[in-house]
Amino acid sequence: MPYFDLIYTDDRLPNRAKLVYIYLYDRMDDEKKTWPGINRIGSDLSLSRSTVKRAIKDLVKAGYVRKEAAYRKNGSATSNRYFIVK
Repeated sequence: MPYFDLIYTDDRLPNRAKLVYIYLYDRMDDEKKTWPGINRIGSDLSLSRSTVKRAIKDLVKAGYVRKEAAYRKNGSATSNRYFIVK
């Protein structure tokens, strides 16, 4: 059974969330962590910022991804970290 069958068959997830999940999964490191920005994801997938945000919210709610805020040394915000859970 291919890995992505889990999300392909999950009726709770809209197509936008499935697409963003595959994108994040493809870019994760050995710790299952990835950190592309919302604008980068949207640009690469031809999705709006709001659609990417909704997709990530869907993935977090369904338990596929854990989102963690990230900050620079000077305290300013940077791209969130996303951890692939499933």
